[in-house]
Amino acid sequence: MKTLLITRPIAEAVIDQARELFDVTVSETGALDEAAAEQALQSYDAILPTLGDLFSAQAFAGAAGNMRCKMLGNFGVGYNHIDVAAAKQAGVLVSNTPDVLTDATADIAMTLLLATARRAGEGERLVRSGNWGGFGPKDLLGTHVTGKTVGIVGMGRIGQAIARRCHFGFGMDVVFYNRSAKAVDFPATQLPTLADTMGAADFVVVATPGGAATTHLIDSAALSAMKPSGIFVNISRGEVVDEPALVAALETGQIAGAGLDVYENEPVVPDALKAMDHCVLLPHLGSATVETRQAMGQMALDNIIAWSNGNVPPQSV
Repeated sequence: MKTLLITRPIAEAVIDQARELFDVTVSETGALDEAAAEQALQSYDAILPTLGDLFSAQAFAGAAGNMRCKMLGNFGVGYNHIDVAAAKQAGVLVSNTPDVLTDATADIAMTLLLATARRAGEGERLVRSGNWGGFGPKDLLGTHVTGKTVGIVGMGRIGQAIARRCHFGFGMDVVFYNRSAKAVDFPATQLPTLADTMGAADFVVVATPGGAATTHLIDSAALSAMKPSGIFVNISRGEVVDEPALVAALETGQIAGAGLDVYENEPVVPDALKAMDHCVLLPHLGSATVETRQAMGQMALDNIIAWSNGNVPPQSV
């Protein structure tokens, strides 16, 4: 029986199915650092990893000569924590879980957009503090969302799902920046540059993949293109944003607010961000629904099963 490491506890139904087919170890010690990833590659036939598990080029190099693993069935659509080129060179297949988390992640983008615009985080904290004095005509005035312009950075599955919610749900105009030409089946205008998109929008939502190609895509120059009244939302990956540049833009009033679900050095969140009332901060909840996390686990396992049966994993990357 092949051995399988599941690096974090996932849905019990998925683990139960895995145990019928594999000799399963479920790690409960948190994300694998580089040394632990290297050891895992030498110890298991297949691994079901997720965000934070550092399957770097160095981990693959360290396992060379004693490599046992042949399959990484990643739990998540993003796989920037896995060096895919190094995996390929080592003869290790990699898969991910696209599609199943699109709606949940788009919903979180809308949660952040609305909560930041309407100052819901501040209001919730005020009520819990016991300091709310009742309705006031000028208290906690936010900004209207309906009818405004949203700029989507990255018009893939998730970006399109966010854009549809904005356009059809809130009557928003949609502009977007994408590295390649993209045709969509709803009203939206692709703009030629990132700066054009950042500058045209009242709300900017980043929905790009992570990885080297997009690291610090949102830097001080991109943020400076935004309107002073603009609100910035990131549900992609933390490293897409130059975090110190974002902090500076918020501290100086260059932009009006930010809603963030991801951070550059998770789980570390800068104290400066935590101190700002005009930021809404969530703990990477993008895919955090019971239904979505179950579907992600099932898809990751299905890819590993396909490999085990001698087939090409359907969601190979």
